Amino acid sequence: MSDQRFTDGLRYRIEIPSVEGPVVMRAVLAEADARGVPVRRVSQGSGVMMLTDAELDEMAALGSEHGVEVSLFLGPRGAWDTGGQSFVTSAVGVTARGDAGVEQSVAEVRRGLSHGIRSYLVGDLGALATLGRMRAGGDLPPDLVLKTSVLLPCANGATARVLQDLGATTINVATDLAAETLAEIRGACTAPLDVYVEVPDDQGGFVRLYDVPELIRVAAPMYVKLGLRNAPNIYPSGLHLEDLGVKLGRERVRRAELVLRLLAERAPALVEGRGADDPADLAIPTP
Repeated sequence: MSDQRFTDGLRYRIEIPSVEGPVVMRAVLAEADARGVPVRRVSQGSGVMMLTDAELDEMAALGSEHGVEVSLFLGPRGAWDTGGQSFVTSAVGVTARGDAGVEQSVAEVRRGLSHGIRSYLVGDLGALATLGRMRAGGDLPPDLVLKTSVLLPCANGATARVLQDLGATTINVATDLAAETLAEIRGACTAPLDVYVEVPDDQGGFVRLYDVPELIRVAAPMYVKLGLRNAPNIYPSGLHLEDLGVKLGRERVRRAELVLRLLAERAPALVEGRGADDPADLAIPTP
């Protein structure tokens, strides 16, 4: 069992991904309030460059008002660039192509920071290392959050250590890892782990709700991420997909409610705010 915690003492936090702008974010927050779901982080996949200045300001303000971390992707990526490799493999999907790609990633962070956004999704090792060095050297804020992308998958403890050493402050893990492997990763690093418990189709489509209690026990502190199976990829998003983005965001919150219900039934001591640490209380009951 992991004895590590977030700074506020919690084992897990709920993350709603693919929140592609302030309209979707407002819908997610409203749904979370209606369902009693404590959303602690929203993340976005289209990138800083796909948001206007006013949209950046509004998302930062909503995050501050509701105590929710807003994490934005660094927009330039291999899948949208010229060239054909991204059509046959996702391995280059979020790479920063050339020195220009790394420089543009830094520019994305600087622009977001000027609008109050302190958390960024990074998909390229070179960009991560560059941003990590800049933060360590004082050129970027010390509280800058660098969150690795699920498309830069971490599947073992050695990789987790490397990512953390390069500057990652929260690590997306591969979507199909057993609890034993997550325990190994937890033992190798102190950064919170981002763990999909329902996985988008293009990342496997797994639905792992009954695994959640054990995942929290071995991987805390972790972000419980709610993707959606049988849902379209909407990156890059915009007004043409806004209504769909709202529906997907609301459904992700509904999925989070299902996770919390299951936690309350199967491992009540893990439910946020209960706080018991007795191993007997954490045991998953036998049917």
